[in-house]
Amino acid sequence: MNQSWMQETVVFLVAAVIAVPLFKRLGLGAVIGYLTAGILIGPWTSGLIRDVEKILHVAELGVVLLLFVIGLELQPSRLWALRRPVFGLGGAQLLVTGLALGGAAMAFGLSAPVALVVGLSLSLSSTALALQMLAEKKQLTSQHGRASFAVLLFQDLAAIPLLAVLPLLGGSAGQGWHWLGALKAVVIVVLVIVIGRWLLRPYLRIAASAKSHEVFVAAALLVVVGTALFMQLAGLSMALGAFLAGVLLADSEYRHELEADIDPFKGLLLGLFFMAVGMSVDLSLVTKQPLVIVTLTIGLVVIKALILYALARFNEHSHGSAVNFALFVSQGGEFAFVLFGVAAGAGLLDKSTSDTLVVVVSLSMVVTPLLATLNEKWLGIGQGSAEERAFDTVDVDEHRVIIAGFGRFGQMIARTLRMKKIPFTALEASFEQVDFVRKFGNKIYFGDASRLDMLRAARADLAEVFVLAIDDVEASVRTAAMVRKHYPHLKIYARARNRVHAYQLMDVGVDKLIRETFLSSLELARDVLIALGYPAAEARKAVQVFREHDEKLLAEQHKIHEDEAKLMAASKQGAEELERLFGEDVSAAR
Repeated sequence: MNQSWMQETVVFLVAAVIAVPLFKRLGLGAVIGYLTAGILIGPWTSGLIRDVEKILHVAELGVVLLLFVIGLELQPSRLWALRRPVFGLGGAQLLVTGLALGGAAMAFGLSAPVALVVGLSLSLSSTALALQMLAEKKQLTSQHGRASFAVLLFQDLAAIPLLAVLPLLGGSAGQGWHWLGALKAVVIVVLVIVIGRWLLRPYLRIAASAKSHEVFVAAALLVVVGTALFMQLAGLSMALGAFLAGVLLADSEYRHELEADIDPFKGLLLGLFFMAVGMSVDLSLVTKQPLVIVTLTIGLVVIKALILYALARFNEHSHGSAVNFALFVSQGGEFAFVLFGVAAGAGLLDKSTSDTLVVVVSLSMVVTPLLATLNEKWLGIGQGSAEERAFDTVDVDEHRVIIAGFGRFGQMIARTLRMKKIPFTALEASFEQVDFVRKFGNKIYFGDASRLDMLRAARADLAEVFVLAIDDVEASVRTAAMVRKHYPHLKIYARARNRVHAYQLMDVGVDKLIRETFLSSLELARDVLIALGYPAAEARKAVQVFREHDEKLLAEQHKIHEDEAKLMAASKQGAEELERLFGEDVSAAR
């Protein structure tokens, strides 16, 4: 193996291991750590790594694997449901941003065709950067996360016709891409979908039959890399091919195993990609014309952010959601590197302009995570966005029950009450859950049950029973304490996530609590005993003995749950007592 390549690998690993934990500890995130490490070890600073292009080609596999994993999360039915935001919001973003940035390029003296190419290229954002930031901050399923994904997906699709048109604009229709190539692209996509639909599952079934984890990992990587390579040979985006492969396997029985196998490779190669982006920032060009580079970078980010914010507000996003949407997607993207290269090769752009624009895009990719972190840590716009939407006005004439938390647990209770025609009021603190549940005709109010003003508005004084079904442990305990203090007449029936949560609710003084998996696991244990040949009566009795013993032990351990030594001793004693009880049952049976 080449010694230089080994040395560069060691430099990359050392830089990643030092920079990423440091920046995460500072609260700035892994993406900023990778980008900074790339700048520091790149050819324009320390020069520890000089061949950025070679690394970037390898690192593109990280983007490919990221898109495959995202595809696995999207079943075809869900993807079809996204068609309006993808083509509506995504198309509007590309058109409006492309025209705005193209107009700005004309103001700098570029001709109309060249300015349009520059504008459309700069309107594309970084799929890898934006999606990784959203995933890191656990915001992929938020309103701005879903909108970001729709726009980025449309941009990846739009890059195909852009690549087709560039040689024509440069007068080289006989070279590279032409309109026949665009038609070929459509045929290739259809072929991947049709063939993949019929062959991928049987192929993975054969790989799984080997009962070897290594073989299945190799098969999974072959699916991703093979599809991506096939698309690239056809002149299309590798990332798009991997995404299609993921979508085709999204509803297969291998989905979760594929995701777990691919994830380590994805994370490492994505880190390498971000470091390569940092290395590609030509700092010598920045020092030669700093005012031009900084002005262009700020102009790109600001223009894109303003347009994205306006489009989000037009699509009924809250102010906070629109701000986050604008911040996450306001950078230039990796496709711009390819498009500028093709444009320069076709004679549309001179080399100096192309190099300048590449640096501007790279810097915008460095700036975006910093802006998102600045907002998250100091400005706080759109953070905890549920509070931005005003709570519903509760219209209650009479009710006997209040249900706080309308997830799976709360909904089951509500359905039972509705069946018996018992009036109730349901409160839910997540407006996303409220909007989702309302689609199915459920009457539910958006509100935080831990707030006294909300309890008053919900007329807790009229109710008899308070059902506490909130998923978050801290919010659940806080709500129980508020209800017990201000409405002592209410009987509190609570759901506990686990034993520790149960102790906290018992401290507050709830009337009755159920650990959420306790009864279902006992019922399944009974069925397992029957399946193993035990008589049904004996299985029921064993489960009943265990239930009574565990509930008694829970009450005893509650008194000492803050003393870890006593709690451990009580647990050991409880286990011995349970063993003795079952031993007595066996002796009696004989």
